[in-house]
Order: sequence, then structure tokens, then C-alpha cells
Amino acid sequence: MKKIAIAMFVFCSALAWAYSQENDTVRIIELDEIQVIATRAENKTPVTHSLVTKSQIESSNYGQDVPFILMLMPSTVAISDAGAGIGATGIRIRGVDPTRINVTANSIPMNDAESHSVYWVNIPDFVSSLADIQVQRGAGSSTNGAGAFGASINMQTESLSYEPYGNVSLSAGSYNTHREIVKLGTGLLKNHFSFSARLSNISSDGYIDRASSKLRSYFAQGAYYGNGAVVKFITFGGREETYHAWDGIDAEKMKINRRYNPCGEIQDESGNVTGFYENQTDNYRQYNYQLLYNQRLSDKWNFNITLHYTRGDGYYEEYKNGRTLIEYGLQPFVTDEVIVEKSNLVRKKQMDNDFFGGIFSLNYKTQKISASLGGGINKYVGDHWGNVIWVKSYIGNLDANHEYYRNSTGKADANIFVKANYEICKNLNFYADLQYRRITHAIHGENDNWDWINGKMQGLNVDNTYNFFNPKFGFHYQISKQSGAYLSLAVANKEPTRNNFTDAKFDAVPKSEKLYDFESGYNFSSNMINVGTTLYYMNYKNQLVLTGETNDIGEALTDNVAKSYRLGIELMLGLKFTNRLQWNVNATFSRNIIKDYTEYLDDYDENWNALYTQTANYMSSTRIAYSPDVIVNSLVSFKFGNFNAALQSAYVGKQYVTNSKQDDLKLDAYFINNIRVDYTLRTKSSGMFNLGVAVNNIFGKRYCSNGWGGSSYIKDTDGNVLYRSNYMGYFPQATCNFMINVSVQF
Repeated sequence: MKKIAIAMFVFCSALAWAYSQENDTVRIIELDEIQVIATRAENKTPVTHSLVTKSQIESSNYGQDVPFILMLMPSTVAISDAGAGIGATGIRIRGVDPTRINVTANSIPMNDAESHSVYWVNIPDFVSSLADIQVQRGAGSSTNGAGAFGASINMQTESLSYEPYGNVSLSAGSYNTHREIVKLGTGLLKNHFSFSARLSNISSDGYIDRASSKLRSYFAQGAYYGNGAVVKFITFGGREETYHAWDGIDAEKMKINRRYNPCGEIQDESGNVTGFYENQTDNYRQYNYQLLYNQRLSDKWNFNITLHYTRGDGYYEEYKNGRTLIEYGLQPFVTDEVIVEKSNLVRKKQMDNDFFGGIFSLNYKTQKISASLGGGINKYVGDHWGNVIWVKSYIGNLDANHEYYRNSTGKADANIFVKANYEICKNLNFYADLQYRRITHAIHGENDNWDWINGKMQGLNVDNTYNFFNPKFGFHYQISKQSGAYLSLAVANKEPTRNNFTDAKFDAVPKSEKLYDFESGYNFSSNMINVGTTLYYMNYKNQLVLTGETNDIGEALTDNVAKSYRLGIELMLGLKFTNRLQWNVNATFSRNIIKDYTEYLDDYDENWNALYTQTANYMSSTRIAYSPDVIVNSLVSFKFGNFNAALQSAYVGKQYVTNSKQDDLKLDAYFINNIRVDYTLRTKSSGMFNLGVAVNNIFGKRYCSNGWGGSSYIKDTDGNVLYRSNYMGYFPQATCNFMINVSVQF
């Protein structure tokens, strides 16, 4: 990888040298931002969007991942397995899960090509190298990578400094959490070159027992600036080791010890817990390389092209109790004249993958029109395999790395789009955005599930091609210098994820999903007040959801539901009482409905013996899981000289964890408050000293932002339903906790 990095940077410098002339500082500043123009919304773009600036990022950056930096954005809920925002985290926007949120960094796709999720833990402390984050809610504008079915998160990495600098930041706080950061920058060298780098180390025990995280990361970039051209090479990545905390706990256990973590339990034959497996960890390495070339062609035209490559590999170990040996390709064994068909074992699931490609855009801008022609081609290649590395008391020949499944994935994703924002008359702009996207997706080999019918591992033989046309249209009307309104209609399509195939019925092929997104908004801005409102109606066709139905081997299935929608209003208000005191608040009120929904429940007899049947329960309409009707966020900020203080508040309404709308299968509403305080001292030599304190959940609210659940029917001997049994797992979040940060810049 070092050779690749060196070769790319040499190429970067050589390419830039072809354009080497005397440097124009104004042009440098403009060009440094060109790379994201094609996929970002501008002020007059009829797309619902919000921007988190560099200063806003820094004020909230105490080691938590991007989802917690964005938690005060409209319609946003941040979740954390370990309970404190470090380690495995996630985000939902408008109730939409992470697999439907498009994420890019410098317009390069960050979503995993198979799961469509972004594993923030794989790029720890990436937020410390960001210039800003634009969040587009709804279908958004055309972008690269996974389809946006609820939001797009467009991150731009920080610009290079024109002055040399150094920065050391040290943080420590609750749950043995600490973070160390070193940042260095050369400034502009010989009017053409600039370099910067960051190293980070984050460690935490987590709020949940044993939910530890050991995270190391880096970020480095170098650029050459010529007359009208910028060539930049960026590399970032890291290593993570996190103890599993993804099982959650039931309600009874939470009453006794809400920090209990069942992951890694070692049980005896009677099911009693005798200890915990030390290596119940997730381990992953990810390295990203980006080569960006921006060329200014004229005052109206500019062009950019980016090449990228991401390498990832890792594994996780799990201690499994009482597993059927044949499911792992192992034969039963005899001990003390007893045939042992089940035993405790340790499995190791591994993967490696490569993701590479290129994106481009040609941009044109005058006073009346801004237009872009862009797109990209990306390729993903990945392997998955599993090993059994230990079996309790096993008698027989056991390979030290017995492999019980292996499969490979290949996926190609190409898109091209053209978009334009045209002033058709004074104050009225028309926006059009047309994208064509083609995906080929192949999975071959054996899945990690045993097929009891055919007596072998479940086979995977997926070869699908998708052709999507995603048009978007809208109008923006500038009512006055202080206010404007917009109206838009967007169509988005999305292919199924890997799990939609691996967890489907053996004879079924999941359909792609379609979204019709209607948005209208109004905003007003003055020196003292900012007001915004958005009405949205997101109408889904063939949305993939969990139904409770299981396949032939008992795995939970996702299935297409014909009709579902999200209808809501987002309200935003900003008040500047004085130059020192401001208040920003946003609120979302929504309805999230599936029409003509059928749920499936497993059947058991009165003694809880499985009947191996399911009962269908038709519901004319129901609520979509993880979609609160009400979300309210507030930020009160105060500034006096070098002193800054902020009170962050978030209210999230109740959330059902299944689509069955059961009152005992929901997360209760919660209201939490965080405080941020910092003091900055600047020196005459342009140095800076900053001391900051963050206190999260200051009132010690006991709450859960995430969970899972399911239901079963208990039947008598005649098949009549006696009662419905619901079960649920919770992910408790941290009570009052703190972080202290000291930063020195020179």
C-alpha cells in the first residue's frame, strides 16, 4: 500500500507540473472546493438540505462518530451499541435506516457496496479532518453510490492551510475514554505545494459491559497548485477492535443491570453463565486513497476527475453455545457412549474487499444558469468465509481453521447525470436533474446458513442487473432578499442489499425499490431571525421490510411491501437575541405508514415447543418501525469573549421496533440534554490554547435509542391461538457522562 500511495502522489505531482505557472491565491481557494459542487445543493436548489460548518463540527467533536455530530439535524436520531457514541454507531434520518442513506466523502461513495451501510467505526475520528457536512433530506440531488431513500450525507475533507501549523489535542472522560490527536501542516511551499497530516488514537471501555473500543486512524493529504489547476492526493484509514455489544438485553435484565452485555457468554449444559469469551471482538482495517484533479477552464467552466481505491479486510470471533455441529460441516462425535450432536464452539467470520473507480464532473456557471455533467464508474470485489477454530471436548479430526462456508461478490455501479438550475425569469429558477444508473450484482458460493432440506450449506447464485432512471425537477422562487420558497418532485430507485438476497426465500428474488419524493419548503433569514419549513411526502413502492416471515431454515426475511409512505413537516427557527446569545430549534412531525401489511408469527404449543408453522396476520395499515412521529432538537449557545457555552437538547418520540404496532414492542420517548463549555486563549505568536468540557445527558436520563423485537403465537392442541407473546431487546444509552479536552495549536 505504501508503494501505491507513493506512486499515486508522484503521478499527482507530475500531472500538476504540466499546468505549473505562477500561483493565483484567489483561484486556489475557489478550486479547492470544486470537487463537491456537482453533488451538492446550492441556495437556490430546490432540495431540502442543511449544512454543518467546520466550527460547528469542532464545537461538538469530543471523540464521538459522525452520527452524533449530526444528532441535532432535523429528523435525525443517532444510535450507539456501546451506549456512549464511540465504537459501533449509526444514524436514522426521517426514520430511514442507514442502508438507505447515501454517504460520500469528496463525492466518493462511502457506503459498503453489499450492505449499503457506512461502518463509521472503520474510519475512526474521520470527523476531525472534515471541513463541513451537507445533509440532504429526501431523495436529494444526484450523487454517486447507493441510492438515497431518506437522505444523503455529503462530507468534504478539510482544505490545506496556507500557513504552517501544528496541533496537539488530548481528551479524557467517563468509561476510561481517552483520545489523542496530532495534526501538522506545512502551509503553502514555493507557492505551489502544501501538505498536512493527522494521527488519532481513541480508546474506551464503553458504557455497556465489555463494549470496549480501540481505534487508531490517520489522515494525510498533499496538493500541487498551478495556474488554474489543483491536484490533490488524500489518504485516510484506520484499524478498529471493538468488543461485541450488538445483542441488546431484555426488559427483565435491564431492570437488574442495564449495562449487562450478553455477548460472549460461556454457558454450561444447563444454560448457566460461567464466564465470558475474551476475544468476542470485531477487527477491521480500512485504507482509502483518493486522487483529485481540478482544472479551471475559464471563468464559466471547470472540470474535475477523481480516482479512488479502498482496501478493507477483517474478521470477528464469536463464542456460540450449544450449536448443532452439522451446521458447521462437523460430524457428531461419541464420548462416554453418548452421541454429541451439539457443542459449544468458537467461529471466526472473515472478509476482505476492494473498492475502486473514478468519478467526474464538468461544471458551467453564469449569473443565470449553473449546470453539471457528472457521473462515475465503481467496482467492488469481496470475499466472505468462515472458520470453526475451537469446539468444546471435540473428539475427531478438527482442522485448526476448519472452513465451513465461502462466497464471493462482484458488483459494478455506473451512473451518469446532468443537472441544471436556470433562472427562467427574475427571481424564479427551474431545476432539472436526470440520472441514469446501472448496477450488476453477483454473489456465488455458500452462505453461512445450513439448508436442512438439502443437507448442505445454503447456496448463493445471484446474478442481477438493474437499470434505473432517476429524474428530479423543481422550482425555487426568491420572494425577497430575505425569503424564498421551493417545490420539487424526485424519483429514486434502489437495488436490494446483500442481506435481502441471503435472507430471502430460496425460490424468491427480491425486487428493487422505488421512491416518489415530493418536497416543498419556505425559508426566511434576517440578522435576528431565521425561519424554515419543509413539507414532504415520500411514497414508496416495493419497499423491503421485515415481516416476521422466515425462510426454510428459520432465518428472518425481508419482503417487498407494495405501498408505504412517509408524510411530515420539518420546522426550523433561529433567534439571535444578542451577539452573544442565540437559540436554534427544529421539530419534525410525521406519519410513517405501511398499507396492506401482513405479518407472520411463529407458532408454539403451550409448553413452548416449536410447531414449525407460521400464522399470517393481515393489517390494513401499520406504522413503519423506527420512525418516531415527533423529533425536536434545540441548541442554545452563548459567547462572551473567549468563553463559549452551549446547551444541546433532543426529544425523540416513541418508536416501534417492529412493523406490528405492538405497545410492548416499542422504545419509549426520551428527552436528553448535553452541555458544551470551552475557553480559548490566543497568543501573540498566532498560537492557541483551548480547554473544553462536554457533559452528556446531564440529568442522567435512562433511555434507549435502539432495539429489536419479535412475536409468537401460543396455540392449544386444536390450533387455536391462546395468546400472543412479544419479546424485545434493548440497547441502553449512557447516563450522565463527561469528556475534557485540551488542545494546543502552534
